Amino acid sequence: MSDTATPKKLLDDCFLHDSQRLRHDEAIEILRSRIAPVTAHERVAIVDIAGRVLAEPAVALRPVPAHTNSAVDGYGFASADYGAEGARLPVSARIAAGHPLEGAVPPATAVRIFTGAVMPEGIDTVAMQEDCETATDESGAQTVSIPAGLKRGANVRRAGEDVAAGETLLEAGAMLRPQDAAALASIGLADIVCRKRLSVAIISTGDEVIRAGSRPLAPGEVYDANSPMLSGLISATGANVHDLGVWPDDAGEIKRRLAEAARHYDVLITSGGASRGEEDHMVEAMDALGKRHMWQLAIKPGRPMSFGQIGDTVIIGLPGNPVAVFVCYLMYVFPVLRRLGGAPWPEPRRYMLPAAFEIAKRKTGRREFFRGWLVGNGATTAVDKYARDGSGLITGLRAATGLIEIGEDVTAIAPGDPVAFIPFSEFGIPA
Repeated sequence: MSDTATPKKLLDDCFLHDSQRLRHDEAIEILRSRIAPVTAHERVAIVDIAGRVLAEPAVALRPVPAHTNSAVDGYGFASADYGAEGARLPVSARIAAGHPLEGAVPPATAVRIFTGAVMPEGIDTVAMQEDCETATDESGAQTVSIPAGLKRGANVRRAGEDVAAGETLLEAGAMLRPQDAAALASIGLADIVCRKRLSVAIISTGDEVIRAGSRPLAPGEVYDANSPMLSGLISATGANVHDLGVWPDDAGEIKRRLAEAARHYDVLITSGGASRGEEDHMVEAMDALGKRHMWQLAIKPGRPMSFGQIGDTVIIGLPGNPVAVFVCYLMYVFPVLRRLGGAPWPEPRRYMLPAAFEIAKRKTGRREFFRGWLVGNGATTAVDKYARDGSGLITGLRAATGLIEIGEDVTAIAPGDPVAFIPFSEFGIPA
């Protein structure tokens, strides 16, 4: 495949649906079924692949290890010369890593061998040097006493035992990690074809929003907390993040800036201005330039979101409150970015654990996400939640190590009831 392979195009009306209000599972299914990778390919040096998405299967052309070799420093011998009480053998050769023995090993002898050295023909077992005793006679000839109890093939790494020739190490779409770089280098690859990094721009909106450090707050103003949070979250997907600043509540200016940004980035993510208020000009601009679909989600926190397209640029409109931004990003935007960037759709793992909290009565019909953390002494682990549920309380996000997910039909939760816990590590966020 070419390094500049043409990416797939998104479907027209990719985010269209015919429901007045979407349940969480319905929203996930729409996104999962309609989102496709949009990034082209490029060759990337192995030292730089961590966090990248593999574009082609990585196949081993040779085995790893390439040769059967010693796993320890010690003495190699043939199991045929070894008995129930061990053996005492003359040492006939010395073999170091990178210096294979030329010629055959004399029968009924041992060899001094070092870690990584190629096992010579006829030698099939190695005893660790600390378990052996050596002696040298007056002529300088050396013998070694090998203890009993070693199985044939002990302390030997067989050729291909890690990776067989022809084996596929990684499939296309794999999110590459440092240990994958080691594996790919071990099969002789200096570079590999990866997806280009997704290009994502973030936009804050509102005349009341100003950047921290720019000046003191005036009455009615708030500092922009969403942009720095989104920047860190998006970086965890391997995408390149571009901060386009705070846009004013000016219809003409927003339309001009949005059209320009759509020509340069794969994804635009806005926070705030997602409703139909008179000053929410982002919605009007999206409708004029492309296709936008307002999503009413049966979730808390969150509910109003917008998904749309200007050409093949995806536009995602998030709520304004930081907790709602955080939750909606994790559950809907994170998997979309991973998939657009070429990785498989990631479904976060949920761990069923007993609740360490109580909710005497809750409104049904919506899925709810609480900020929570693990409690217990190791023998008994449970999940507790942040005491307050307001969507503007960033302190709860800082205290939490994951989300507690409560289904639409749950009417109450008593201590000890099983609840689903999704650790933040499922989204690349450190605990």
